[in-house]
Amino acid sequence: MPQTNAAVTDAELREVSLTRDEYNRVCAQLGRPPNRVELGMFGAMWSEHCGYKNSRPLLELLPTAGAHVLIGAGEENAGAVDIGNGLAVVFKVESHNHPSAVEPFQGAATGVGGIVRDIFTMGARPIALLNSLRFGPLDDARNRYLFNGVVGGISHYGNCVGIPDVGGEVVFSSSYAGNPLVNAMCVGIIRQEKLIRARARGAGNTLMLVGAATGRDGIHGASFASLDDPELSHRGVVQVGDPFMEKLLIEACLELGETDYLVGLQDLGAAGLTSSSVEAAHKGESGVEIDVSRVPCREEGMTPYEIMLSESQERMLAIVRRGAEAEVEAIFSRWGLHSTVIGSVTADGMVRVRSGAEIVAEIPAHQLADAPTYVREGTAPAYLQEAHSFALSSLPEPQDYNEALLKLLASPNIASKESVFQQYDYSVQVNTVEGPGGDAAVLRIKGTSSGLGVTIDGNGQYCYLDPYRGGAIAVAEAARNLSCVGAEPLALTNCLNFGNPEKTDVYFQLEQVIRGMAAACEALNVPVVSGNVSLYNETRGQAIYPTPMIGMVGKLDAVQQRVTSAFKRAGDVIALLGPQSDDCGGSEYLSSIHGMVSGRTPRIDLDMEVSVQAACRQFIRASLLSSAHDCSHGGLAVALAESAIAGGIGCEVEVPGTGRVDGLLFGESQSRIVVSLPEKGLEAARAVADGHGVPFAIIGRVQGSALALGDRVRVPLASARQAWQNGMAEALAVEGQ
Repeated sequence: MPQTNAAVTDAELREVSLTRDEYNRVCAQLGRPPNRVELGMFGAMWSEHCGYKNSRPLLELLPTAGAHVLIGAGEENAGAVDIGNGLAVVFKVESHNHPSAVEPFQGAATGVGGIVRDIFTMGARPIALLNSLRFGPLDDARNRYLFNGVVGGISHYGNCVGIPDVGGEVVFSSSYAGNPLVNAMCVGIIRQEKLIRARARGAGNTLMLVGAATGRDGIHGASFASLDDPELSHRGVVQVGDPFMEKLLIEACLELGETDYLVGLQDLGAAGLTSSSVEAAHKGESGVEIDVSRVPCREEGMTPYEIMLSESQERMLAIVRRGAEAEVEAIFSRWGLHSTVIGSVTADGMVRVRSGAEIVAEIPAHQLADAPTYVREGTAPAYLQEAHSFALSSLPEPQDYNEALLKLLASPNIASKESVFQQYDYSVQVNTVEGPGGDAAVLRIKGTSSGLGVTIDGNGQYCYLDPYRGGAIAVAEAARNLSCVGAEPLALTNCLNFGNPEKTDVYFQLEQVIRGMAAACEALNVPVVSGNVSLYNETRGQAIYPTPMIGMVGKLDAVQQRVTSAFKRAGDVIALLGPQSDDCGGSEYLSSIHGMVSGRTPRIDLDMEVSVQAACRQFIRASLLSSAHDCSHGGLAVALAESAIAGGIGCEVEVPGTGRVDGLLFGESQSRIVVSLPEKGLEAARAVADGHGVPFAIIGRVQGSALALGDRVRVPLASARQAWQNGMAEALAVEGQ
């Protein structure tokens, strides 16, 4: 029996992010007070980051089953979906927000490393990275420091480990000034029969720790991610990564997955050896016994507490068939990796930690794995009533529409992100058919004629102004991105970034966003197969915008049929697929031109959304389109400008719809796709649109060297390109003023 503590102070509970009530619950379950090691283990496993205690009841609202789903949400480290030919795509997105706020380079780099391990832990070869980033405005020196550090960390790790970074998004808002968001997504491919489970099974089987030595970096990382105000925290909780060792781990673990030596595999991420061993034991309905004195440490005098909670990177826990230890060690040695037997699987359901002969922790696995959950009563934020009372008629129309369009194109939220993604190697592995910069990236599936569409998207401003609509739009827009390249959406992963859920207005936002997401998932038939929740994103009591990031994967039966957003041929007809209105609520136009975040998030008709996307995909399968581009940030005018800039050809367009011209041009009405096509295909395209019951308006032609939009906008294409290409550089250049 391990020694226990007679009492624990509030400061000690704060250190491990447990409340006094939770501590009392621990004591009741154990039948005694926990000792320091046990307290740290409970704190890590019952943290929001690991235990999902505020979000788990709400996440049950999301649909997780589907015809293509092989491994669903919560079952393993990532979700797995059938893509035909005996193959599966494995994918997940996770946050590394708090570490990136404290140490942006290593915080972002280790975020990439962690999500990659979630993929190859399941036996899949990682083939693509994506990221979704949020920062405060670039006119602030600290925001520029965070931005440059995060982008540098992502590029460093991904480039060194040899996985292409093929897509993502970057958004700037004062909401994220104190608390940036760094969400990393990874996609992998595997033969279905080779999928590996993270489960400890078979009493007497061996636990082997492989990879980097254990240090003091990252201790309390899981608890740290469940506290607000990262600026007040210290750098010791931020891990340091080694992408070159991760590359060796990838290859060694994939080789090991081809053998029959492996029972299960788990990475050491948040809460390190504690979470990996507990989760493996719990999922395997078994117990584990670990001797921390056998764990290789790179620092002198490390205690059992530190060893069990360390989040040192590039470490894996292998559950090995008894008797195959030498063969497994030989595989790891061939890749230059150190592996050590640290324990075994037991049949008693206990997580038992020894330090030599001394038992330093002994807890039933299910007690650690089953964190308490909280169902709260949310209340609508007070600001919503005033925000929803906004009317576009209260604002003057732009005196110069040309100037308004150029200013929008130069906005960091719309301007080219080439300065970001040119730092990433997005063609390594030669799977990338369409890289970053479009609606979705496209990857070939080697050995087949098929392809994958991958994207990540989200709009916190929409969710701030209407959480339910914002949640639904986040899912719908990610699916629309895939449909624009011709991919059929299969499943999604999500990272839910919110403030402190103990505040009733934040809990309201969280619940309503999830309900909106669930409605869109059901309508679009896109189940959730994996994800992550990042709560307590606050600085000095001020929460970020509620920001769900939606990563989605879709399939193209014929990768050569993909379509991009660029106009291709002069003379092509331009059409708007979907409804048009002058709805401007929550738009980039209001933010950039009028300096306000107000109005109501645009309405979304999910039935119409489904039909618009189905029509677009049918257009593409029938080879009718030259281009397709989602209308999102900046509305119709920006979508047309982006297609023209990408193709190097202007357009002459009559703006459809009725209402205010600025709303029609710059409003962000949902379920709209701008397409271009040869005139000879018009009749067939119209028949497809009619068959799906969606509006299909001919609005102009691809021609000339200017953007001519109705009688209000005529901008030389060269000027539009300059504004769009230089927007980010000019925003960053304020540092030198």
